[in-house]
Order: sequence, then C-alpha cells, then structure tokens
Amino acid sequence: MNNKVVYAEEAIVTSTNTGTEVTAEIDNFKFEQHLDAFVAQQKIPMRWNGRVYVGNMHGMEFTTIGPKQSVKYTGR
Repeated sequence: MNNKVVYAEEAIVTSTNTGTEVTAEIDNFKFEQHLDAFVAQQKIPMRWNGRVYVGNMHGMEFTTIGPKQSVKYTGR
C-alpha cells in the first residue's frame, strides 16, 4: 500500500504588520522551500525560513504555515 501526501490549494496568510488573516490561493508550492500566494490577484513569493513561509509585498511582510496536508491511501 502506497501513501501520497496531498496539499490544499489554499492557505491562511497573515500580515505581520496588522495581524489580518486572509485565505490565499497557493501555486508553485515546494514543501519547506517556497510557494507563491495570491491575495486579491497579487502574487506574493514566499520562502521557507525554517518555521514559516515569509514574503514581502508593497513594504508589508506576510507569513503562512503553508497549505494543509492530507494523506491519500492508494493500493489494496
């Protein structure tokens, strides 16, 4: 039996300046490396810092723990 980790296409992104949280679409995701978060049709490239993904846009910093993951069981 094989298990496959599947990641959601959305994640919660937090503005560290205001504490505001929004749901962002996720693209170009590489686990514990990088991801692109899309908030209001604006792309925020984010890099893994060892704890969370961090990105900057328009002088504001954003963080996310990344998309939720689930395990898909395959096989018999």
